[in-house]
Amino acid sequence: MKFFKKKANANRLSLYDAENRQPVVAESLKASLPENIQLMKEMLGYSGDIVIREFRIGPGGRIRAAMCYTEGLVDMKSAQQYIMETLMSDPDYSDPNLLQDMKERILSVGDIQDVTDFGTLFTSLLSGGVILLLDGYSRGLVIGMSGWEGRSVTEPATESVVRGPKESFTENLQTNTALIRRKIKDPNLWLERKQIGRVTKTNVAVMYIHGIVNDKTVEEVRSRLDRIDIDGILESGYVEELIQDEAYSPFPTIYNSERPDVIAAELLEGKIAILVDGTPFVLVVPALFISFFHSAEDYYQRADISSFIRILRFVGFFIALLGPSIYIAITTFHQEMLPTQLLISLAGQREGVPFPAFIEALMMELTFEILREAGLRMPRAIGQAVSIVGTLVIGQAAVEAGIVSAAMVIVVSITAISSFVFPASNMAIAIRMLRFPLMGLAASFGIFGIIIGIIALVLHLCSLRSFGVPYMSPLAPVIVDDLKDTIFRVPHWAMFTRPRLVSQKNVRRGRNKPPKPDTRS
Repeated sequence: MKFFKKKANANRLSLYDAENRQPVVAESLKASLPENIQLMKEMLGYSGDIVIREFRIGPGGRIRAAMCYTEGLVDMKSAQQYIMETLMSDPDYSDPNLLQDMKERILSVGDIQDVTDFGTLFTSLLSGGVILLLDGYSRGLVIGMSGWEGRSVTEPATESVVRGPKESFTENLQTNTALIRRKIKDPNLWLERKQIGRVTKTNVAVMYIHGIVNDKTVEEVRSRLDRIDIDGILESGYVEELIQDEAYSPFPTIYNSERPDVIAAELLEGKIAILVDGTPFVLVVPALFISFFHSAEDYYQRADISSFIRILRFVGFFIALLGPSIYIAITTFHQEMLPTQLLISLAGQREGVPFPAFIEALMMELTFEILREAGLRMPRAIGQAVSIVGTLVIGQAAVEAGIVSAAMVIVVSITAISSFVFPASNMAIAIRMLRFPLMGLAASFGIFGIIIGIIALVLHLCSLRSFGVPYMSPLAPVIVDDLKDTIFRVPHWAMFTRPRLVSQKNVRRGRNKPPKPDTRS
């Protein structure tokens, strides 16, 4: 037994590339079925979830065959019904090219492909395919019968709306592409598949509408995906970080969403969707700064209501970014800007507080961030209650103990609430990060420091690009025709063109005139 294990290990090392730390995928299949089975077992480490079912077919069982699959990834009922029962019913296998005859006439399965090397065999086997091998043939058949358990389509957890579809993507790539196909029933909606990750071999799909999308952007997406060389892709965040334009910017240059209607709308704008197997979050490129302030519900409500809600989001953006900084600057350097009555009230509250306003704000902001993260990581049943109770108790106790002033608690609370108005969580995180350096500038230079920080921030935003498209367009550069869907949203009948810098061909999406009013008495 020890000799057999040593021999198996020796064979396995000969099929293993020590430099790249992965099996040699160029090894071709052998004509001998026992040899193929032995090599498969050795290269897979005699894994217990790899099932190899050997049987005989043909008159008198003269042909040896083997069906290989991964336990838990295959629909076993279909495999037994359409493969085992069909092949073991003893038909007259007289065709000299038996595999081709099985593929064209005997097996009543739609997805059947040839396999000639172990690399393709292992990828298909570990992706939910059934491998059929025959003795005397140096090739086999890959039969698509994947059937693992998956999460059903549920309501979105991070992008909830009052009015609109209540479905979200799942971790299954096929389900996600089908959800998009349901929204866009156009033959020009093209899909390209890739496998990324030397070990995980994760399936990645690129979807776009041919004739609307910019072809140069498609080529750039292909190029960046092909350049990815990594062991594994476990979530779309891996791909986002590896293909983004700017690695050292707090602002996201790739948009993501778990809503099929949002992705369908972005595709109609001429953008490209990148779907990764195993995650419900789909990436969209190119991404614009203004897109992170738009919600799916903006297009399901009337234009005036949507515009008002967007204005509230931008007000919340400035409060979340500058709220503590302005308070620190005014109370530290520019007290003359406050009304006398308010100044006296704030001075009375700060009496006995041992720390300057910057230290107060820093302590409260860090405490709130810790509570928010703790509430997110704790069990759902108690996480929200702990974060709310913790915030109230700590804030009240800090005021009564004279560590912070009541006004500072109010400012930090309003800032925290304003940071929740963003539809995109990654933009909210960027604002929370930038809040701290702006607080430092305000404590050092007052309002002038805040202005310097804002100028640096605007210059940085204007320098960013997302797959060749200016990040701040259509605000910088100003494109008047595209301003109809930025801070304000005009009615649908007036949005008859697509963004010019995103889709440079087929820019007209139609022009619907508004209905005439009924003048009948």
